[in-house]
Amino acid sequence: MIRIGILGASKIAPPAMIEPARKRGDCSVVCVAARESARARAYADLHAIPEIAESYEALIARPDIDLVYNALPPHRHADLTIAALDAGKAVLCEKPFAMNAAEAQGMVDASERNGRPLLEAFHYRFHPMFAEILNQLRSGAIGKLCAIRSEFSVAIKYRPGELRHDPALGGGALMDLGCYALHWARTVAGSEPRVHQASVKLSEHGADLTTTAQLEFEGGVKAQVRTSMAPGQRFKALLAIQGTDGVLVARNPLHPHRGHSITIRKGLSIRRYDVPGETTYDHQLAHMIDVMTKNAPPLTGGADAVANMALMDAVYAAAGVGRPA
Repeated sequence: MIRIGILGASKIAPPAMIEPARKRGDCSVVCVAARESARARAYADLHAIPEIAESYEALIARPDIDLVYNALPPHRHADLTIAALDAGKAVLCEKPFAMNAAEAQGMVDASERNGRPLLEAFHYRFHPMFAEILNQLRSGAIGKLCAIRSEFSVAIKYRPGELRHDPALGGGALMDLGCYALHWARTVAGSEPRVHQASVKLSEHGADLTTTAQLEFEGGVKAQVRTSMAPGQRFKALLAIQGTDGVLVARNPLHPHRGHSITIRKGLSIRRYDVPGETTYDHQLAHMIDVMTKNAPPLTGGADAVANMALMDAVYAAAGVGRPA
């Protein structure tokens, strides 16, 4: 039995960890920690979690925790993830992995030093839909890769305390949303790009509301990436891939269980279909447990996580945006 502890009384933990764990017989959420013990107790009562820890550090120190789910804002990813790894725990860390590539590398070093798994919670990556996209590309369904367009955008309203509007906590459209769009493009291309150009529209609070970037991967493959959390922005999760023989368009690769499609166009031929599966979070937890118990090769984390953070750093730098130390 994999015993799970959650760092943070977060909104993401119920769909991402608590509910998927309840469907399984090989794992269980046993403890949660929050900034305040009263907050942790209310959260535990609401979600039927048996115990609370008085602090994040106390949860990490518990001997009855095998897997720590770090659902805290990005500014607490590095220190607490490293502490959990040093305590012998496996860690599933929410995205974005860290505040920058240097922090990400420190986290990966701790994973390697302790021989414990560390995965980044890019939940989309574990759904059969994305495996199907990669299979189609590798099989030559649209020929040789030429260009990529990816976007994840949705309005996120500002309010006091909203972490996604606070750069010091790891907020901003690129950090919260664009990390997915960059990861889609990198995973499809299978290489690391150069940033040709980037632009950012900042809010009065210093967070990027809209960020665009022009990238170039190996072989001259161009990529256009956009992300926005600006007021009035409609939900858009799109990955379009141009090949020498056709085009593949994936709609909603983020949450395929909420409705998605893959469309392949080759000349006058158009094929549109979807891929059955559970929720992305069900597949994510299943993969995490397979990594822990069956030594399955992890699909996220490691060098991939560091490279995604390095690309975000490079996009911000190209746009002339300073990042919190």
